Amino acid sequence: MLKKVLTGAVALGAILAGSAHAEDLKEFRIGILGGENESDRMRNFQCMVDKIPEALGVEKVSLFPAADYDGVVQGLLGGTLDYAELGASGYAKVYLEDPNAVEPILTTVQLDGSSGYHSIMVAREDSGIRTLEDLKGKKLGFADPDSTSGYLVPVVSLPNDLGAPVEDYFAETGFGGGHENLVLEVVKGTFDAGTTWGSGVGDFSEGYSSGNLHKMVEKGILDMDELVEVWKSPLIPNGPVVVRSTMDDAMKQAFKQFMMDMPENDPECFSAIQGGDYTGYVEVTSEFYEPIINARRNQIGS
Repeated sequence: MLKKVLTGAVALGAILAGSAHAEDLKEFRIGILGGENESDRMRNFQCMVDKIPEALGVEKVSLFPAADYDGVVQGLLGGTLDYAELGASGYAKVYLEDPNAVEPILTTVQLDGSSGYHSIMVAREDSGIRTLEDLKGKKLGFADPDSTSGYLVPVVSLPNDLGAPVEDYFAETGFGGGHENLVLEVVKGTFDAGTTWGSGVGDFSEGYSSGNLHKMVEKGILDMDELVEVWKSPLIPNGPVVVRSTMDDAMKQAFKQFMMDMPENDPECFSAIQGGDYTGYVEVTSEFYEPIINARRNQIGS
C-alpha cells in the first residue's frame, strides 16, 4: 500500500487545486495549521500518515502544512482537505463563509476534565511588567488574525479588564506570525507582551500541561523562567476536529472512531498531534462553538 507524504511548504494554490473527491477516497488530505515551524509539524503528524491507510483503506495520506491559519481555512472551504484541527475562531471563519463546508466531530478534553483552554499573555520576566496596568502605552503582539486565543478572545475580552478598547490602551499592536514565533518575538523584545495559548492546567514553569508554551518548552526553545504571565482569559472552547462535509458517511464514522481510539491505542501519536497531554476526545457539534461564532461575527461585522 502506497504511503507518501507531500513534504515542503505547500502554497495555497496547491491546496485549492484538484477536483472533488470520489466516493471511494484514495487519498486522505490533512491540513495543518501554521504557527509552529514546518519540520516539527510534519514530524508530529507522521504517525497519522503511517496509520490512516490501514484504518481507512486509503492508499495515500498527504500533509498540507499551511503557512498560516488561513491556508487551512481556504483549503477546507475549497473542499480539498479531508481533515484538520482548527481553533474555535478558525472554525468560526469557515462556518461564517460556508456553514456546510465542514463538520466538527470531536474536541479534546483537558487533564482536569474541561473542554477548554486559555489565552495566555506573557511578557519578559526582566521587563518589570507584571500587570495589565504596566502595559499601558506599550506594544502588544498577537499570534495570528484567525487565532482564537492569539487574537479574537483577547480583542473581545481585554477591554473589560482594561477599561478601554485595545487600540486605545496600547501604543501599538501587531502580529507575530504564529504562536511560536510570537513568543520568540516577546523574548527578543519586539513586543512588550504577547498572547498565545495554554491549558491553564498544571505548572506555568512547564508551559502548563498542553498548548504552545508547553510545546516550546518540550522542544527546548523556551525557558519559562524568561517569562511571566500577565493575563489569562476566561475558558475558551477547545478547537474542533473537522472533516469535509461531503465525505462519505462511512468514511466519516471510520475516521471518527480512529481518532477516538487513538488516546488508548497510540498515546504518543495523540500527544504529538495535540501538542501536550489530554485525557481524550469528546464529541461536539457546531452548537458547541456558537459563542465563538457570534463573537467573530460581531468582531468582523459579518
